[in-house]
Amino acid sequence: MQKRKLGNLEVSALGFGCMGLSHGYGNQPDRKDAIRVIRSAVEQGFTFFDTAEIYGPFTNEDIVGEALEPFKGEVVIATKFGFKNGSEVGVLDSSPKRIREMVEASLKRLRIDCIDLLYQHRPDPKVPMEEVAGTVKDLIKEGKAKHFGLSEAGIEDIRIAHAIQPVTALQSEYSLWHREPEDEIFPVLEELGIGFVSFSPLGRGFLTGKINADTEFAKDDFRSLYPRFQKENIEANQAFVNLLNRVAKDRNASTAQVALAWIMAQKPWIVPIPGTTKEARMKENAGAADLILTDAEVEMISEEVKSLEVKGHRWPEETEIQKKWKILKEK
Repeated sequence: MQKRKLGNLEVSALGFGCMGLSHGYGNQPDRKDAIRVIRSAVEQGFTFFDTAEIYGPFTNEDIVGEALEPFKGEVVIATKFGFKNGSEVGVLDSSPKRIREMVEASLKRLRIDCIDLLYQHRPDPKVPMEEVAGTVKDLIKEGKAKHFGLSEAGIEDIRIAHAIQPVTALQSEYSLWHREPEDEIFPVLEELGIGFVSFSPLGRGFLTGKINADTEFAKDDFRSLYPRFQKENIEANQAFVNLLNRVAKDRNASTAQVALAWIMAQKPWIVPIPGTTKEARMKENAGAADLILTDAEVEMISEEVKSLEVKGHRWPEETEIQKKWKILKEK
């Protein structure tokens, strides 16, 4: 697989989002199968793997650590801090003490001596960005981390952090049906030489074309809460899939591959991190790295999507997520 640069960090053109192997989408594979999918991804050329302490919580890092232990020095592992006790969804905590606690615990779970890319999972309004960036800078000096990343951060936080400790990558949601970062965030990243990691590049699975109004989500699948995945909105949003499918048929590709190829065509410093629990889907995603859309195809998709309106908010109410998460933890 071709490589790309996030700042001065070289990674595969596509990364592998590991969250769904233990968190969020329901129907998670057993540990053995999860490890097999990750190792198969390495064989397909993926060198960039994304996890976080809160995925599981904690189990995702442990799975990733075991799966990638044979490939030390060959892969890049990214993980994240930012939630209270590393496990309380929606309760932010990026205090220096919590960051350090997380790093020590994550290093053990990941079976490594140094975290390749350490993200703040979400900005914490109670902790100044100067403190967060300063703590990560110290951790880098101590050899506990190599690169600093932010997730879902705004322009002011990006600039403050970057002035203290150069930011290698910003991770935020970006796909054909969520293009918000383009107008204000991308110009700042280009100016500062910061890479962009696109999470949910397939619209949480919707842009694969495998979801319709009859889809029944598992009880522990968070999409059951998301407004865009309610039946009436799924039907309305099908227009996005139809657009991708037109190009896919012409190129003998899948809608997922076209969706990912469109993202990679936007900027050379963007790396999508699609996730899956299935080996076949992972291999399908990997094929997107070899699908080079023409300028005309990219322009056509970009222009036509402007006339489409996404039905349903991007996120459900935070209280609904916390309520569901509490129920799941108590099971």
